[in-house]
Amino acid sequence: MRTSLSRVLLFTGKGGVGKTSVAAATAVRAAGRGARVLVTSTDAAHSLADALGRPLGDDPTEVHVGGGQLFAQQIDAQARLERHWREIRDYLVALLAWGGAGNVEAEELLLLPGLDELFALIDLNAQVARGGYDLIVVDCAPTAETLRLLSLPEALRWYVDRMLAPSRRMARAVRPLARGLGVAGEALPLPDDEVFGAVERVHGDLADVHALLRDPTRSSVRLVVNAERLVVAETQRMATSLSLFGYGVDAVAVNRLLPDEVTDPYLADHKRRQAEHLADVHAAFGPTPVLTAPLLPDEVVGTDALADLAAALYGEVDERAVLHLDRPVRVVEDGEDRLLQVDLPFTGRDEVDLNRRGAELHLRVGGVRRTVVLPGALARFDVGRARFTDGVLEIRFVPVSAPAGAP
Repeated sequence: MRTSLSRVLLFTGKGGVGKTSVAAATAVRAAGRGARVLVTSTDAAHSLADALGRPLGDDPTEVHVGGGQLFAQQIDAQARLERHWREIRDYLVALLAWGGAGNVEAEELLLLPGLDELFALIDLNAQVARGGYDLIVVDCAPTAETLRLLSLPEALRWYVDRMLAPSRRMARAVRPLARGLGVAGEALPLPDDEVFGAVERVHGDLADVHALLRDPTRSSVRLVVNAERLVVAETQRMATSLSLFGYGVDAVAVNRLLPDEVTDPYLADHKRRQAEHLADVHAAFGPTPVLTAPLLPDEVVGTDALADLAAALYGEVDERAVLHLDRPVRVVEDGEDRLLQVDLPFTGRDEVDLNRRGAELHLRVGGVRRTVVLPGALARFDVGRARFTDGVLEIRFVPVSAPAGAP
């Protein structure tokens, strides 16, 4: 078994089915050039199987390509619920049944929105830990769902750090009192140590994958867009949110451009607008590379068509390489002070709000909020001042002043 470190590429954006095609095309190209590749989907639309032209299941299925090995899968939330969260599932079914829901109803209620994304992260962490693939390509859901996916590790860490231990102690104390409070005298089900242990395991897995995805040398996000005004604007907002959460974007792929040989007068205005929006993407996202692919004459279905799309998109560029080393969140030294710098492109000063509570820094950018747990090196500093310049929020931390009368 290989033990090399896997490179992870996440594809998201408002590219519609074209997003899935670009992700699959990248995987096909890398496999055809000799890499061992896994392509997986967190998109509930499950378009990956359609793009590859073959059925896919919860386990990786080998897809024939010349030169390397390509495996593909689509996450089955129900199967993963049984496999990874059996303790939590059994407790929630019992709790819902205690409240009057039947077993079938309880099973349906447990398939909550976001489970696909959660299990995809857990699976990603396991695949990387095993080291069996050179490249893992993730076809993420559209932009809003992807942000929820990428914020899960931090959100669950916040919950576990503050709620898990007190909830476990409370459950132990209340369990003797809960008997006889339920329907027909049945005891109110309370989570036991196995349930809390399952939550802790999930928390540990997500903490590992969080560190992986925020390492720009090992993981990158690639944004896929069509050259349309609303799509470009949404992609800019997505780039801001990704930077806020510390995820680096190493390329923007502009798909389905009308090629030069299309000269039909009916499409002249559409072609001109595409050129204008493409210029806007170059100006807005530079120095991040902008990759382009034309609208192909036929549907992009099957490995041959995907290979053609990848050739048009990447040309001589190595699809597995780090195309742009982006560290959107940085801590730098400035004498005795420390500077926390957060890239927030496409953001105005009046859209940014922040405050500190103990060892937490609360940031709000537009309608997106993030709670940053400060590292120990910053937790021992006071917030001095903050400024927002050229799309970068810079927060100065100064050494804690010695108390009056201290030596």
